[in-house]
Amino acid sequence: MEIYLIALIILGVLTVFNLAVGVSNDAVNFLNSPFGSRVASKRTIMVVASVGMLVGVTFASGMMEVARKGIFNPSLLTMPDLMVIFFSVMLTNVFLLDFFNTFGLPTSTTVSIVFELLGAAVAVAVIKVVRQGDGLAELGKYINSATALVIIAGILLSVVIAFFFGALSQFFTRLIFTFDYEKRLKRYGSIWGGLALVSIVYFILIKGAKGASFLSKQNLDWIKDHSMIIMLVCFVVCALILQVLMAFFRVNILKVIILVGTFALALAFAANDLVNFIGVPLAGVDAYQNAVALTNPMGGLMTALQGSVKTNTLALLLAGIIMVITLWVSRKAKAVMQTELNLTRQEEGFESFESSRLSRSIVRMGAVLIDSIAKVVPQKWRKGVNSRIDPAVFLSLRERSEHETSFDLIRAAVNLMIASAVISVGTSLKLPLSTTYVTFMVAMGSSFADRAWDRDSAVYRISGVLTVIGGWFVTALMAFTISGIFAALIFFGRSLAAIALMLLLATLFVRNAKIFRHHESKNRAIEVFNLKKIKDARAAARTTFEHTGVFLEKVANTLEGSCEALFCNDRRRLRQVRRHSKEIQNWSDILIANIFKVLRLKDRGDLKTTRDYYNTIEALQEIAEAERDLVIRAYSHISNNHKGLLAVQIDELKEIKNVMVSILSQSAQTLMAGRCGDLENLRKARADLDVHMHGLDGVQISRIQNNSSKTRLSILFYAIIRDAEKVVGATLHLLDIFHDTLENSLEEEKVQLENR
Repeated sequence: MEIYLIALIILGVLTVFNLAVGVSNDAVNFLNSPFGSRVASKRTIMVVASVGMLVGVTFASGMMEVARKGIFNPSLLTMPDLMVIFFSVMLTNVFLLDFFNTFGLPTSTTVSIVFELLGAAVAVAVIKVVRQGDGLAELGKYINSATALVIIAGILLSVVIAFFFGALSQFFTRLIFTFDYEKRLKRYGSIWGGLALVSIVYFILIKGAKGASFLSKQNLDWIKDHSMIIMLVCFVVCALILQVLMAFFRVNILKVIILVGTFALALAFAANDLVNFIGVPLAGVDAYQNAVALTNPMGGLMTALQGSVKTNTLALLLAGIIMVITLWVSRKAKAVMQTELNLTRQEEGFESFESSRLSRSIVRMGAVLIDSIAKVVPQKWRKGVNSRIDPAVFLSLRERSEHETSFDLIRAAVNLMIASAVISVGTSLKLPLSTTYVTFMVAMGSSFADRAWDRDSAVYRISGVLTVIGGWFVTALMAFTISGIFAALIFFGRSLAAIALMLLLATLFVRNAKIFRHHESKNRAIEVFNLKKIKDARAAARTTFEHTGVFLEKVANTLEGSCEALFCNDRRRLRQVRRHSKEIQNWSDILIANIFKVLRLKDRGDLKTTRDYYNTIEALQEIAEAERDLVIRAYSHISNNHKGLLAVQIDELKEIKNVMVSILSQSAQTLMAGRCGDLENLRKARADLDVHMHGLDGVQISRIQNNSSKTRLSILFYAIIRDAEKVVGATLHLLDIFHDTLENSLEEEKVQLENR
């Protein structure tokens, strides 16, 4: 029995890791709405969420039975069998959630724990059935397939319900209040807010009270008998309080509703999802205690686990404290949260996901469906709806705001109310609905209804949603498979297999940490380029030129790396450079988007400056396209195992490469420093390069004629020369524009000083 006591201690340690990785992925879902709408300071939001989580864990007692008997039948299993299942489940859960956190993808801790329990239980049951000489038909006795199917059906149904009610609620709410909601909020906002708050009270306090560890049966019966009175009193009190706050204290009641909703969803999360983190180890403790009480601890069946259980409130609070600490310190939580915010933000801009064939097909079908509906709906109605649901109003209002927000307070309130309601109903029915699925799909539904997915962004947003949903299916498959394999290994290998798997888990943890740091640094680099808030066109223009300098420096490094790798036939290095080339394209797109933002602030009559910005965009696109073409051609040539460049061609191209990189580097330094550089010398270097390129044309023709340079080598040689010529020409064009802009800016400042 000592070895199983040690196993329990290890399970306790794994529980801490499980809480950390689980909260990093799941708990941030109730932070997306308050952070996306900037409803309050970060500290205020985090405090409200933390209190909600601490209160919510005390409501989670009833959910703990899922890990004990929800998936398998413990009355047919022994304590060693259960410890194998629980150990493999915890190892798999920590690995799986950390894997998804590393890539910033929100997945479901509920789905992972359910399918891990199912996979491990099936593996152990199959081994026992085969050992006993029974047929696989006996497998059904070990697995509560009906319960498992109900749980899975509840999870899948929550996805559809969450999206539908999220979209429907947001559509009618926006129709009532519009994006310019302040006047209408004063008229009937207290009634709407009262209904919102009473729904939260109903689902959290009345429905969720069934799982509370601190409420007696008499308390629950009293709440049930007086539920209608409680709701009515709550509505009247909430509506009056909100009206007083608006009328006498000029409080924005949406902020109150969002903070209350954040508290409610945090409470619902903790009540519903805590079982995913501590349910298994608590079940392991119960199994060990029951086995000790038996005359045959190792061979006795765990029938006692079939009964109901009330979890100690102190244990729940301890788990809640660990969750709160994780919420405050986790860096991976921010990465997961950013993924959802990028998919739901109201404005266009840099998209995290690329389009796919499926997303393009969905957009086309959606466009056809919308056009068909538009033909049926009277034009007067369409105009009325369009006038009240116009996203351009939000963008216009935000320009006058002090804060950059992904969406407004109305949508944030709807997200929190609907998500907390759906999750709380699931908790009251003891169905472990996925907090991630519900909050994510509610947010997607509300952004869809708010027209955040327009023709320019829909294909990328839908691709992102499909990627996340696809990850959910991968979660289920990986959880079932890996947990089953781990259970089989531990069943036969016992302590040696368990130690080996823990070492493997530690190795993967370290590897995932390195990958996450790489992704984090890449995202920070992209964030540096993105101008969040622009009010001063001149300051924004200076910043854009500085960013352009950083961009040119990156291009210089990429081109130098790709050329050197091509000259050495280094396919591995070319593959790495090719990955960086994709980042160059993203930075180019962000810079161009920033220029568009600056253009919106410029005087429309200033045609000269406006034309300069258009020329800047053209130059940036040409540099990015030439860089991409050169890198792809070099990589394709080497990866297809074609003959390398001739020694004389390498020498000729090295000279071109050196001049190109030198011009890029000097131009980058000029732009980043924000001062005039030695433009004449750079122009002379370009002129000398043009002469050199023209001379190489005749030399290469001679090689083609004497057949020393094959067709593919000649194509590659000319392509590199052409791309280098484009990069150099566009770079010097950028410098010309910068010098003109700088001179004009200095002249304007001089005039302003003289006028003073």
